[in-house]
Amino acid sequence: MLVSLALLLLGALTAVAAPGLMARARWPEREPVVALWVWQCVVAGVLLSFALSMTFSAAAAWQAVRGHVFAPAPHGVVEAYALGAYGPWSAVIAVLLALGGLWTAAMLVREIHRARVRRRRRRTELLVRAPLMPGEDAGSGRLVVLEGERPDAWWLPGAAPQLVVTTAALGRLKGRQLDAVLAHEQGHAQARHDWLRHCSDALATGFPQVPVFAAFRDQMHHLVELAADDVASRRFGRLTIALALVELNEDRGVFGPAPASGAQMPLRVNRLLAPGERLTAGRRLRLTAAAALVPVVPLLVAFVPGLRALG
Repeated sequence: MLVSLALLLLGALTAVAAPGLMARARWPEREPVVALWVWQCVVAGVLLSFALSMTFSAAAAWQAVRGHVFAPAPHGVVEAYALGAYGPWSAVIAVLLALGGLWTAAMLVREIHRARVRRRRRRTELLVRAPLMPGEDAGSGRLVVLEGERPDAWWLPGAAPQLVVTTAALGRLKGRQLDAVLAHEQGHAQARHDWLRHCSDALATGFPQVPVFAAFRDQMHHLVELAADDVASRRFGRLTIALALVELNEDRGVFGPAPASGAQMPLRVNRLLAPGERLTAGRRLRLTAAAALVPVVPLLVAFVPGLRALG
């Protein structure tokens, strides 16, 4: 049972230690894209550790599973894992981890379903507030203007994505600020940030007591905004997107001395106006490569006994 327990312990230690290590790092806000990659690799490593632990536990508990898992392997490889010495706890571990996997899938399906329902509802509301003209096709325009006293702008994803802007926002956004807002929202769409949000929300909702999943959700919602800000700033300048954010949010109380909600908005604006120095290309490459190794570690733990037997 050594390999299964080692994988289970590896996943648990990663889930507990990773949030603290990332919280102490000072570079994620300067390199949000790299930070997004690191978080995805960490969560993938945790999930892979648990999945492999489940597989080996199930192989030890049931001969039918063992036959499928080790079907092409020589007899010496099977003996290297000492599956017969796992004991009755192997079935318990396998069942618990399998239930966790099914619960994760159910939470993800529920999150995607809720997102689609919200999207359909918003499109229906949009058609009510901005009905199509005779001969006009739905989604034929990338920009939709709504009458509204509150300055607001949002991206409506789908087969025909659109940027929805209120008349109050048009009255406040000057010059290229509207283009910067559009570039920000397109940055979300091109990087498929909605899928990162869905996955992180599903994991955090399904396992609220697991530190890495709660931190993953919080950081995804924060880092995707920083990444989209950077996309817009590269095209239209940091000052332009910063002023656009201020114009859209200054009436919501997020820039006051004690903002009740949207507390990240002042941090985003300050980051745009006073950007920190970016990491060197070499360090970004090293961080990317190191993060890619995180999911490789459980694979090494799983395959080392078999490789030794073959060697």
